[in-house]
Amino acid sequence: MQSNVFITRFVGHHLVKLVKVDSTSNYLKTLLSNFKPLPQGTVIMADEQFAGRGQSNQKWLSQAGKNLTFSIYLKPDFLAISQQFKLNQAVTLGITDCLIKLLGNHCKLKWPNDIYFNDDKIGGVLIENKLRGHKISESVIGIGLNVNQTEFDTALKNANSLANILGVDFDLMALLADILLAIETRYFELEAGGTSILDIAFTQRLFRFKQLCQFYDGKQIFWATIVGVGNTGLLILETDAGQQHFNLKEVVLLL
Repeated sequence: MQSNVFITRFVGHHLVKLVKVDSTSNYLKTLLSNFKPLPQGTVIMADEQFAGRGQSNQKWLSQAGKNLTFSIYLKPDFLAISQQFKLNQAVTLGITDCLIKLLGNHCKLKWPNDIYFNDDKIGGVLIENKLRGHKISESVIGIGLNVNQTEFDTALKNANSLANILGVDFDLMALLADILLAIETRYFELEAGGTSILDIAFTQRLFRFKQLCQFYDGKQIFWATIVGVGNTGLLILETDAGQQHFNLKEVVLLL
């Protein structure tokens, strides 16, 4: 564990840098299970992550030493269980706050937690929360961002990276520092009760917001327009039958 010169107030001040690991989130959870207290804001990062996960247990594949794969430990015990999605908003908005400075407003959030540039996926977030009573006691936040990788498996039809988009290689540690600062800033906003600010910003950055799109609900393909996200993270669609709310596993946006 190392001390670093990040200009954050606490996120990333304790950093574990690994060469290769199955998952930075698994490594972090193992540290927590050893009953040795970890400082809030601890970051685990790895050059290579060979069993990273995205939503619905999908694998996150990443070339060694090319991208950012890391996990953050937070203790958002000021959040009620019903506010779990607010943490997701704060983290994804923080990441895009940083990336928009590089990519402009074509950088969007694909519900619930993917980072997109135009129609290509460049990153994702997976948050695992531990609950105590009616509050969230601990959160392990896994983040993957395609940075300097320029070739992708042909099965990943819409994967892209910052290097491909902008034509330059990035200093991974410098980019990490910028992202951690942006996440911490949004986290403080959340802690201060700025949920309405997060709601507005998240909605404005939604991928395909107010656009007519095709969705699949496991039975049929249908057309609908994304009109927002509810307080608990349900996607709100305007359909032929009126407004409907969908959970993560209930509907898929077809690209």
